[in-house]
Amino acid sequence: MRIGALEAGGTKMVVAVFDGENRCLRKASIPTSRPEETLPKMISFFQEEKLDALGIASFGPVDLHPESKTYGWITTTPKKAWRNVDLVGAFQKALKVPIGFDTDVNGALLGEVSFGSCKGLSDAVYLTVGTGIGGGVLSGGKLLHGMLHPEIGHLRVPRVEGDDYAGCCPYHKDCLEGMASGPAIEGRYGRKAQELASVPEVWDLESRYLAYGIVDLILTLSPQRIVLGGGVLHQEQLYPLIRKHVEELLGGYLSTPEVQDLSSYLVAPALRDEQGILGAMMLGKQKLTEKEKS
Repeated sequence: MRIGALEAGGTKMVVAVFDGENRCLRKASIPTSRPEETLPKMISFFQEEKLDALGIASFGPVDLHPESKTYGWITTTPKKAWRNVDLVGAFQKALKVPIGFDTDVNGALLGEVSFGSCKGLSDAVYLTVGTGIGGGVLSGGKLLHGMLHPEIGHLRVPRVEGDDYAGCCPYHKDCLEGMASGPAIEGRYGRKAQELASVPEVWDLESRYLAYGIVDLILTLSPQRIVLGGGVLHQEQLYPLIRKHVEELLGGYLSTPEVQDLSSYLVAPALRDEQGILGAMMLGKQKLTEKEKS
């Protein structure tokens, strides 16, 4: 068995091939440029393998509804060159294999559910904080899609008192992504996040905004665990700060065992940077299983 996996990101495309025992046989990273430049490189990588299926976990927004005329497309993404690109269709035409498709954050969550920190759970959230903010949701054992798919980064959050930064989201200005993404940190302070590692007030403010969003997720989705990943969370001093502010905001309202121990409830990814590509692989395996049963 050969399962192809594509973790499609705004900066790079990670492509890999796995065997039936989930072992990575081959892997490469391709810079994300224009579709007409990037797609042929990825297709060529996979054409060198005799794939049985392919899984794609992509940045978005994307169309996840198989009955839709634009199923498999990247739709209204801020990356203008990739708007209305038929991502699944391009690989289907070239490879002619079953293709599983979902968002990049749902893919990362699927990786953690299958192999990492959320293994055995039926309800979990993966929140990634980097160039943007996105979230994947597992509810009742299934990845959540709904009308579109979760757009957690655009939750509206209260403004922290004394913060006069307007917000960087082109749609909402001061949504969670607009106030707490990597570009928001740089926009507020004029320096990149990694250059501000030793400035405590930066991370206290960042953790407060993230805590607002996380408490909303806890109270609406009731997940058994929340995984916090992405480039901004490489600043590991954020984890205890986020837990502290989440506890304050919950105000003792919940008494479940999970929230009584926030150190094991709000956690870092267990798979380091492999959760996305492993999740994409699982999307491919699941699609192949569906095909064989039909």
